[in-house]
Amino acid sequence: MFLVIFKLEKNVLLFPRPELADEDGLLAVGGDLSTARLNLAYSLGIFPWYSEETPILWYSPHERFVLFPEKVKVSKSMRKFLKSEVYTVTENQAFEQVIKSCASVERKDQDGTWILSEMQEAYLNLHREGIAHSIEVWLDNELVGGLYGVKTGNVFCGESMFSTAANASKTALIWLCKHKHYSLIDCQFYTEHLESMGAEYISREEYMRILAEFAC
Repeated sequence: MFLVIFKLEKNVLLFPRPELADEDGLLAVGGDLSTARLNLAYSLGIFPWYSEETPILWYSPHERFVLFPEKVKVSKSMRKFLKSEVYTVTENQAFEQVIKSCASVERKDQDGTWILSEMQEAYLNLHREGIAHSIEVWLDNELVGGLYGVKTGNVFCGESMFSTAANASKTALIWLCKHKHYSLIDCQFYTEHLESMGAEYISREEYMRILAEFAC
């Protein structure tokens, strides 16, 4: 099968059909990170993911790793931890701090970060428009964990999370599942950590059906 990776132009706001992505989910290259383009991308099940060594790359995986909030798994020890109220959780109180922390925190088997400065600015712009949101976890007055992502319809497209203290990122994700009314949390790619909390694979077709069903 012959596959084509589409090149996007900065002055043309469109994407190819998501099902045309290659086997790794890569759909297109180029374009820009304008608020309008990012908003369109997420509404179509597409997201950017690239590094300093590459142009902007746009993905639409054939399978999506997602978490249905009502299926989130909270272990007995985690339930006990949450009841202790060690942390304070807030929403949209420190978006810039969260995204910068996600970019700078050291991760196992990861050299550098994909959350480049231009990505940070682009998502800050989305946040200013009420499209991107953050959950913050505080120990006293110190930010020790959190996550951020993009809301499209009734789906929360998670971008990244971080933790500098025990159970902080888990606390943020569980809070998101329990306190917001999303039908789906899109985790994009597999991790053991998310699988342990109940995340699972669904097809692109099912993902797009949910996006369409709850589109604004």
